[in-house]
Amino acid sequence: MIETTLREIAPTTSGPIIDSTIGKPTSVIDRRDTRKAVIIGAGPAGLTAAHEFLTRSGIKPIVLEKSDEIGGIARTIRYKGNRIDIGGHRFFSKSDRVMDWWMKILPTEKGAESEFTITYQNQSRTLEAQTPGPDPDHEDRVMLVRERKSRIYFLRKFFDYPISLSLTTMRNLGIIRMIKIGLSYIKAMLLPIKNESNLEEFFINRFGGELYRTFFRSYTEKVWGRACHEISAEWGAQRIKGLNIVKAIQHAVTSIFRRSTGIAQKGVETSLIERFLYPKHGPGQLWEEVARQVGEMGGEVRMNQDVVQIHRRGGKIVAVTTRERNTGMEETIDGDVFFSTMPIKELIRSITPKAEEKVLEVSDGLVYRDFITVGLLVDRLIVKDSNSKVQSLIRDNWIYVQEPDVKVGRLQIFNNWSPYLVADPNKVWLGLEYFCNEGDELWTMSDASLIFLGKDELARIGIIDIADVSDATVIRVPKTYPAYFGTYDRLDEVKEFLGSYDNLFLVGRNGMHKYNNQDHSMLTAMTAVDNILEGRTDQSNIWAVNTEQEYHEEKAKESAAVSS
Repeated sequence: MIETTLREIAPTTSGPIIDSTIGKPTSVIDRRDTRKAVIIGAGPAGLTAAHEFLTRSGIKPIVLEKSDEIGGIARTIRYKGNRIDIGGHRFFSKSDRVMDWWMKILPTEKGAESEFTITYQNQSRTLEAQTPGPDPDHEDRVMLVRERKSRIYFLRKFFDYPISLSLTTMRNLGIIRMIKIGLSYIKAMLLPIKNESNLEEFFINRFGGELYRTFFRSYTEKVWGRACHEISAEWGAQRIKGLNIVKAIQHAVTSIFRRSTGIAQKGVETSLIERFLYPKHGPGQLWEEVARQVGEMGGEVRMNQDVVQIHRRGGKIVAVTTRERNTGMEETIDGDVFFSTMPIKELIRSITPKAEEKVLEVSDGLVYRDFITVGLLVDRLIVKDSNSKVQSLIRDNWIYVQEPDVKVGRLQIFNNWSPYLVADPNKVWLGLEYFCNEGDELWTMSDASLIFLGKDELARIGIIDIADVSDATVIRVPKTYPAYFGTYDRLDEVKEFLGSYDNLFLVGRNGMHKYNNQDHSMLTAMTAVDNILEGRTDQSNIWAVNTEQEYHEEKAKESAAVSS
């Protein structure tokens, strides 16, 4: 069953017990382990680590969050009864462990299948749902099962994402451009660029030069503010694992004859996922529930805490000093193990005695891309699906805006993530995503100017009528994307320095300066907790998460089988 009672989660016995909760297969929990874990950041990685400690050991976590909101960039922003999901967070994973974890925190909705059969790479697995599941119209603590639809908007037209060789695609692009795309793809297959060193070469090798220039270059350069040839190919290897034209065509053809009902869809490339789980009130709802459980089980989640110093002594991290943002009061907290999800640049600058100059040079040179969401509440959209005879809302969760004459990079339609994100079901709640650098022209623009820009751009490309906008808000999120340029090519120097402290664990996206998805971030935290409980000092398996197709799942299963 999905639901786990609090009595099961937080046993009162003081001796070893059997673990029947989330995490690895059945193992012995030693409640006599009274160590303390200090965890910086209440995002997916930090809260996962805290929850794992409490359900699998006697280690007490203290989570220090600098803001007044739970979830990091997976938090849910509330505005006048409406909710904004920053960036859009699909709840799917190729990791069975993560899928189980989510489904135990929030049960799946009434009406979802009682069992989810997942088929992948000639293997199958059945996930059991709670029966009967909660009804989202009457209960809040629930996961919805959502359909994924995402398209590209280019030439004022919609294209499938991933690109498919459909009649619509051919008609939209025109015969001349289609011929160029086909010829350049054949060239890339026959004469690939050897030893690809940058993102441009990565794209060309997989899609051909013409398709890269048509559908990838403009959007990618909007996201990063850099030319693709200035960005490491490693970004593509992590974000677009295994996807190419052949796989996209195969997926389109097989989808006609067979549609998988499995939510986890482990054998499906990330960019081709068709179904996903989603909390009724957005991703932040799940992480707020995790934080609540952490508190009930005896852990602490402290808000508005700036970590100003990290104290090292004798090859160990021994304490952190925090400053309460509202009062300015400082406190030094000692601990036995330390987890950091804060940006590496800030972590290194907080360490005392300070790191050597070459380490500071690398960390100071790490670059981040920042993010602005403009929320627009509108009466309707002008665009509609071509096969629709009525003016109904298009079904896209989000749209990649490839048009080069506007700055907006992506458009979220929150109604299609969850209808419960929108206070008035007769309105359309949009999130316009702008990528920028903290302090640049976009970042420093007033809220009023950003709202005007957003309305004007969507009207200019034919998506809305400005007169239909009834309300708007602006959200700025610093250090959303760790960049693969700057001093990134020297990151190993920082990793070597931090790795010399065997009780310090870097996890999560900014904590590792690695473009992790939510599930990757969780897996880094789970793996770190595994290492601590198993007495493993080598942390290479943490850094290996999100470097191989299946997140090293088979190795994790082998380890779990041995320990059980």
